Amino acid sequence: MKSNLGISWQRKWRDSCRVFLSYVKKVLSFPLILLIKCYQWCISPFTPSSCRFTPTCSKYALEALKKHGPLKGLYLSVRRLLRCHPWGGSGYDPVP
Repeated sequence: MKSNLGISWQRKWRDSCRVFLSYVKKVLSFPLILLIKCYQWCISPFTPSSCRFTPTCSKYALEALKKHGPLKGLYLSVRRLLRCHPWGGSGYDPVP
């Protein structure tokens, strides 16, 4: 017979690991989010709006970082920036 004590200990360990990893994701995403916010506040108001997609590339990057964390969020953001050129697509392109 298995004890329920082991299961609850494993569940607590798994839950604490998830909390820790989510904290690490937020901490690692913060500098990237800060860079994007600085761009939006300091540079973007002085340049003409030229993004071909909705949401804009900077908003897309913020959403990707918040939703997927620093690694996948950065990957999705760079991939989006590489598609944002005159011969690329346009229109509505949400974060997956």
